[in-house]
Amino acid sequence: CLSEVRNPKRQYRAVIFDMDGVIVDSEPVHERAFLEVFAEMGYADNHGMDFPAYYGRSDRALWEDFVAKHHPPYPFEQLVEWKQTKLIELLRRERPIFPDVPRLLAELEPHYAIALASGSSHNVIREVLALGGLARFFKAVVSIQDVGRSKPAPDVFLRAASLLGMTPSDYVVIEDSIVGVQAGRAAGMDVIAITNSVPRERLGE
Repeated sequence: CLSEVRNPKRQYRAVIFDMDGVIVDSEPVHERAFLEVFAEMGYADNHGMDFPAYYGRSDRALWEDFVAKHHPPYPFEQLVEWKQTKLIELLRRERPIFPDVPRLLAELEPHYAIALASGSSHNVIREVLALGGLARFFKAVVSIQDVGRSKPAPDVFLRAASLLGMTPSDYVVIEDSIVGVQAGRAAGMDVIAITNSVPRERLGE
């Protein structure tokens, strides 16, 4: 309950949700999509990527490091699209929306403006929100495609705040990743960190 964690010096007017690991249990799905692409490229056993290190970051960040390590013979944008197609197929098949999220959004909507700020592309965001009929709850949706820098930079959260016309102190952010918490704090917002993806002891900030 937001009233139980509220900073008494702040009266929140809006809630910004991260998406991956918060709205949808997608971090394992992202990993499987990458692994399927790696296997098709011939890197099933030697891709060398530490997936938890990219929680909260964009696909492009992982691909940039993969390309620097392996120099695969594929255009960068083809790699991005290849993985995104795999991810959408898995999301449509498995529909991994966290079961309590629709009820939570319905309870928050009468009292707060609700926004979404994600490191995913708009194509993936649309797919996820369609799974649970959730799009109607969000007054603003911001993708990494809309800003210059990914988390831990605060850009996606500041963009959401500007779209709703409120100041950062009006918001509380709900995040599951270390870089997401850092981004919310850098935006001047309070953050509720949930332990869907990262243990509590690593989210102390």
